[in-house]
Amino acid sequence: MTIDLYALTSQLHDQQALDTASNEFLAAIRNELTTKDKTYDLAFKGSDFSSFGTGDLDVIYIRTGGTEGLFKEVFGRVSRTPDGRTRPVRLLTSGKSNSLAASMEILSFLRQHGCPGEIIHGSNRYIAERLALLAEVETARKKLAGMRLGVIGQPSDWLISSRADHEEVRRKSGMEIVDIPISELIAESEKDEFPRNALVEALLADAGTLPEKVRAYWDGALRIYGGLTRIVEKYRLGGLTLRCFDLLDALGNTGCLALAILNAEGIPSSCEGDVPALLTMAVAQALTGTSGFQANPSQIDPESGEVLFAHCTVPLDMLRSRTYDTHFESGIGVAIHGELPEGDVTVFKLSGDLSRSCMAEASLLRNQYKPDLCRTQVVLRTSGLADYFLTDPIGNHHIILSGRRKRLLEAFLASLD
Repeated sequence: MTIDLYALTSQLHDQQALDTASNEFLAAIRNELTTKDKTYDLAFKGSDFSSFGTGDLDVIYIRTGGTEGLFKEVFGRVSRTPDGRTRPVRLLTSGKSNSLAASMEILSFLRQHGCPGEIIHGSNRYIAERLALLAEVETARKKLAGMRLGVIGQPSDWLISSRADHEEVRRKSGMEIVDIPISELIAESEKDEFPRNALVEALLADAGTLPEKVRAYWDGALRIYGGLTRIVEKYRLGGLTLRCFDLLDALGNTGCLALAILNAEGIPSSCEGDVPALLTMAVAQALTGTSGFQANPSQIDPESGEVLFAHCTVPLDMLRSRTYDTHFESGIGVAIHGELPEGDVTVFKLSGDLSRSCMAEASLLRNQYKPDLCRTQVVLRTSGLADYFLTDPIGNHHIILSGRRKRLLEAFLASLD
């Protein structure tokens, strides 16, 4: 990844001494960056801002005090993307030559103008870690900008609070929400066509071990997957949500298997037409490169902090093992009972206008398989989530991510206007 540094320098300072100090400072940061898992190229661009915005991460290096007026001259260019959205401004300072004081004045100016920003200041190790984290955030922001998310059918009738503000989502993130009639999917799913990639071949190999009650729905479930892949291609979608319960009557089947495959293929896909859940999954996938499990809390123990989450679809790439059952509510179709690895996870949810979020790291304690719940069931131990769920939740569906992701998610949300 490339981290481009654009410099602002007052002419009142001794340039030779300043160059020497700057070279030492940047060399120390480069040395710290070499210890990271990925390769980061720290490129010094000087005072020419003509290519600002083209790096994986663009940072303004405030080398000295007295640079506030110079910043005002480039403010319009550095604070807006080409399509007019607000861009977060990152200010790097060594703390020498009054650079920190100037950075604070500039950051205050940014806040007055409604622009997100921050000062990157501290030890060389801290600065390197922060730059690496922000490079991941900016890479995700660029993936999301212009991403088209399909809403196939409308949100399910019971999702009375789970709607999205299309314009606010576009303004803050660049993602575009596209409404698609579910009749298109129904027509496409009646065709006996679906991609035969490695993942699907592995699923076809599962067919011989299917429970008898599931076998009759298997081919139809794969045809729904085929229909969704053609809609993804037609509308150039980066993700989708499906009003899946409409398929029960229209096709006598469920979308659980299709969504499980699409998520494993890197196309965030939520069920029940839940757009906020889709937004959450799209952001998480862009940031982490991994899938998220959409599920709803089914039981909460406020005293122990244990929460049982369940749903009938789960990304296949998150599982250590899988078997199949019928869809819980309807008793038809193909649902997935998957087992997720125990260990660290993160519970994540965004509101439909991206103004609120839930982020909590937790431990996945165990998987279970009880007949009176949706088929994939996991028990998490959390801290503070019970109170959130019982007093101020963001809808019912939440997304479970593998690993400890809160720091990365927080950095991304801080970058939004």
